[in-house]
Amino acid sequence: MENLVSSDFWRGRRVFLTGHTGFKGSWLALWLSELGAHVSGFSLAAETPSLFEQAGIETRVTHVEGDIRDLAAVEAAMAQSDPEVVFHLAAQPLVRRSYENPVETYATNVQGTVHVLDACRRMAGLKAVVCVTSDKCYENREWIWPYRENDPMGGYDPYSSSKGAAELVIAAYRRSFFQSGAGIASVRAGNVIGGGDWAEDRLIPDIVRALIAGQRPMIRSPESIRPWQHVLEALGGYLLIAAHLVEGRETTAKGWNFGPNDDDARPVSWIVEKMLDGWGGAGWDRSPGEHPHEAKILKLDCSAARSELGWRPAFSLETALRQIVEWHQAVDGGSDARAVSLNQLSEYREAFARALSGKAA
Repeated sequence: MENLVSSDFWRGRRVFLTGHTGFKGSWLALWLSELGAHVSGFSLAAETPSLFEQAGIETRVTHVEGDIRDLAAVEAAMAQSDPEVVFHLAAQPLVRRSYENPVETYATNVQGTVHVLDACRRMAGLKAVVCVTSDKCYENREWIWPYRENDPMGGYDPYSSSKGAAELVIAAYRRSFFQSGAGIASVRAGNVIGGGDWAEDRLIPDIVRALIAGQRPMIRSPESIRPWQHVLEALGGYLLIAAHLVEGRETTAKGWNFGPNDDDARPVSWIVEKMLDGWGGAGWDRSPGEHPHEAKILKLDCSAARSELGWRPAFSLETALRQIVEWHQAVDGGSDARAVSLNQLSEYREAFARALSGKAA
């Protein structure tokens, strides 16, 4: 199993990665390039600041700027890459932004997914497609039980429902156009966190910005519970899925959950306190006023990934939060962001290999 996320498997493979300028896409591009893959990235220009710019990801990949809402641009970039594997991560990823601009959210997350999958239909050498959606794709009942892959799609807000709709698109393309040839899987991760995330209106980046500025973080929903996990946990699962599809394991072509251990589904207030303890912050305040609806409780059932893939989390939540504090304090203190990122990637790869071999929980 460990060989599926090793340099022996990925060296020289042609990979097309949408959304490579984003937080998750940058970490995945860095990991794939370290494994020796030939990565072609297609994405909007990176925002500033971003891990993509800080870690110099552009020098590690073939960088193409483009919009997945433009079918011709997607087709041209993918044809130039001639990929064996496609990872589709490009998205409008923020709940609160989806309230401000629902049209952009649906056009990007739903029609953009259509464009990527339709371009994939014309790639003769393609073996695997991994589409990243979200844990929020499920119809959220606000119950305590974790969601399983066969639970209904849904979503209260534009972002969540766009991810549910994207899942329906993926399933339809799989059944209609990919009964043979390349396998298509969708992956639904928990709330991913890690160094280099600068997104607006997201918990960890908001805390980091406040602490760097010497301010008390303002927290919207301290009671909300989420399946928190380090970004590399999810990406390790994505790499496993892609490798299984490349090897022709047809049962992998379906939807998959990747989330933390049950006791790492924690309330926001717990996360804030741990970040403050690690950083040395003085305290936090509740953000005043009304806020758009967001789910209060969300958990994922990841038993399928554990039993069928042998995947399991390698980092505890406390370890993940420590990694975030160390990354941002090091980079804010002048350390090279790429070197810090590669060091943390190396630490995670060792822990992930131990977890896959059953030597770590």
